[in-house]
Amino acid sequence: MSTFFTAAINRAERLSRILLSLPPGLYLLLFFAVPSLMMLFASFRFSGEYGGLAPWYYIDDGGITLDLTLENWQRLFETDIYLSLLIKSLAYALVTTLICVLMAYPIALMIARSQKRYRDLLLLLVILPFWSNFLVRIYAWMIIFSPQGALTAALNAVTSSFGLEPISLMFSSTAVIVCLVYVHLPFMILPLYANLEKHDHRLLDAAQDLGANRFQCFWLITWPLSLPGIYAGAVLVFIPSLGIFAIPDLLGGTNGIMIGNVIKQQFVESRDWPFGSVLSLVLTAITLVLVLVAAKLGSPAGENNGKK
Repeated sequence: MSTFFTAAINRAERLSRILLSLPPGLYLLLFFAVPSLMMLFASFRFSGEYGGLAPWYYIDDGGITLDLTLENWQRLFETDIYLSLLIKSLAYALVTTLICVLMAYPIALMIARSQKRYRDLLLLLVILPFWSNFLVRIYAWMIIFSPQGALTAALNAVTSSFGLEPISLMFSSTAVIVCLVYVHLPFMILPLYANLEKHDHRLLDAAQDLGANRFQCFWLITWPLSLPGIYAGAVLVFIPSLGIFAIPDLLGGTNGIMIGNVIKQQFVESRDWPFGSVLSLVLTAITLVLVLVAAKLGSPAGENNGKK
């Protein structure tokens, strides 16, 4: 009898897990897997006469003939411009992520260790930028970086005092990275705060009782325990930074163009959907690899392997 009840309980647990995983599984299937397969199929088709996609088959006397090609994938490797833009985008996203980690960690640590009555206010200040429109905030940075802006004027006053030529912040890589950090910094602070807030402070007390100083307590206890929060924040910052196109469009000009701008150009302006699909698939593949790596590093097994 006990075996029967145990088997029934196991079946019920398996059924509950299936039912719980069904909605997110269907969501990923409909809004990620199916569109990705459509993009994969489109990458082997010809561009239409007026843009878009040409028919993938035609009927003649011999029957149905497929009209597919590998030219779009060959085009990716015929010139190094697309690969160089991809490497450049990876570098921008990596620099943005590293700066966000350096800036977000002390902020998240301060919020996590602050008193309860101040903690909610500090979290509100972190999420406050989300209350305004994304483009409005980008346009505000355009005003800040404009040649007539106070920041540019102050910097040029300093450079002219040293006999240097005037500098322009607008339409530069600096403007793109600064704005990327500004937009994505909250996505690094919030996961880090959620991680740091759960730390057991008794571990720090025990370490101090054993003679550890503040740096040793941080490096040997707080930092290793906060790595899952860093990995989660890095994913939330790196992936959007890699494919973004609005900020390079408005602040970067020709100097700050990224792979997201090229993909948007292929779909919207050139209407070369097959090649745009190729670039999108490459970006998606890189994103999936990075997510898997971050998930592996953030898992308990990954942490133990890292310690070994």
